[in-house]
Amino acid sequence: MKKLTVVNADQVRRMQEELPTGHGPVREVVVISGKGGTGKTSIVASFAAMAGNPVLVDCDVDAANLHLVMNPEVRESGEFSGGKIARVEKELCNGCGKCYELCRFEAIVPQEGPPVKYVVDHLMCEGCGVCAYFCPEKAIAFEDAVNGRWYASTTRFGPMIHARLGIAEENSGKLVSLLRKKARELAAKEGRSLILIDGPPGIGCPVIASMGGADLLVLVTEPTVSGEHDLARAVELAEHFGVPAVVCINKADLNSEVSERITRWTRQRGLQVAGRVRYDRAFTRAQVNRSTVIENTNAADGPAEDLRNLWRQVLSALG
Repeated sequence: MKKLTVVNADQVRRMQEELPTGHGPVREVVVISGKGGTGKTSIVASFAAMAGNPVLVDCDVDAANLHLVMNPEVRESGEFSGGKIARVEKELCNGCGKCYELCRFEAIVPQEGPPVKYVVDHLMCEGCGVCAYFCPEKAIAFEDAVNGRWYASTTRFGPMIHARLGIAEENSGKLVSLLRKKARELAAKEGRSLILIDGPPGIGCPVIASMGGADLLVLVTEPTVSGEHDLARAVELAEHFGVPAVVCINKADLNSEVSERITRWTRQRGLQVAGRVRYDRAFTRAQVNRSTVIENTNAADGPAEDLRNLWRQVLSALG
C-alpha cells in the first residue's frame, strides 16, 4: 500500500477558508442513498476535507467503513445496549420446562440430565421476557444485552463518532440515535457548527434514525435502473418526514441517458440536483491510500471540481 501523502494541503486549506461553515446553531447534513455502493462514504469524506470544522458521524453501523478513510484514533469508547437478554440461573432452575414450553423463538435449550436443566441460546433470544415473567422459580435473569460499542475518535479533519455493532445483533436504529446524540453534545462542547453524517443505505429503521430532524439530506444515486428506483424510495421517505433534500448523481457519466432521466424526474418532484460527479479512478486511488479525492487530486481536476461544486450547492441549500 502506498504511503498516504496529502499532496494538496494548501489547496485544501484554501477550500476550507473559501467555503463557509456557518455560524450559530449546529447544522446537520446527512448523506444517504436508497441502495448500497453509490459512493456516499467517499462523498462524505471529501465533504470533511472541505468543511473545515465538522463533527463526523458514521451512522452506517451495520457495515461501517468511514473509518477506513479517516484513520481515527480512539480516545473514548463505551458499550451499547439496545435491548434485554435472558439467562438461566442453573442453581435455581428445577427443570420444570415452563420456559421451554412458552418460548416461541426456540431460544430455550434443554441440557441432558438428570436432572434436566435449561439454558438460553443467546443468538436465538429476542429479549421478549416471557420466560423470565412466567418462570415459577424466578430462575431466569433478564439483563441488558451488550449489542456493540461506540467510539469517540480524532481524525485529521476533526472529531468522529462511530460504532461497531456485534455480529447478528439488532437495534441498529437505537445505536444510530445514540451516535447522533453524542455528536450533538460534542459539537456543542467544542463550538463546532456542522455535523456531517454518513448514513446507512436503504429506507429502514437506521436510515430513519439518522435523518430525523436533520437540516439537509444529500441523496446520492447512480445512473442505473436500481439507482432510479431506490432514489424514488429515498425521496418519498424524505418527503414523509419533511426533511429538506438535494440529489447528487454519482458516476453520472456512466449512462448519460439515465442521468438525464433522473435529473428530469428530480426536478419534477421539486428537488434540486446539487451535483453530478463523474466516474474516475481517482476514487479508487484515494481509497487505496486511505484518503479523500480532495487530498489526492489537483483542485482543478475533474472529480475534485465536481465535489467542490457539489459542496458549494450543499452549503447554499443549508442557507
